[in-house]
Amino acid sequence: MSIFIPYLHIIAIMVLMGSLISEHLILKPEMNPKQIKSLATLDFIYGMAAVLVLITGLLRWFVYGRGAAYYLSNPLFHTKLTLFVIMAILSVFPTIKFLKWRKEVNSGTAPGVDEKSVKRLLMLIRIEILIVVIIPFLAVMIARGYGV
Repeated sequence: MSIFIPYLHIIAIMVLMGSLISEHLILKPEMNPKQIKSLATLDFIYGMAAVLVLITGLLRWFVYGRGAAYYLSNPLFHTKLTLFVIMAILSVFPTIKFLKWRKEVNSGTAPGVDEKSVKRLLMLIRIEILIVVIIPFLAVMIARGYGV
């Protein structure tokens, strides 16, 4: 089990990143109903991957890692957790918009996809992607003993 949890953690991070990049590639002002539904599905996958990252991360922190005291005494770990929370907060806005658009598509009305909203959502997704790139770097630094 001690090997499986870190492996699952890494797989979840890859799925999370893949879903974010896919959202970024699909999101544009002119989308057909299928693309809008795909965005909502990808966002669901992103959310599930984030939950799996959190669960496996907590297991690594408290059960299979170096112990809570090691991580809690490291400021890089606190930075990593803060970035994860920021990423989670930022993801709320695209999720709400994608669900609203999907609901409109399912009800047969044209979704209110405007260029301004798309630009805002793309910026949020780009910030999330950047955070997902930074967090594993911090994890490697923590594992190598930096910050203690």
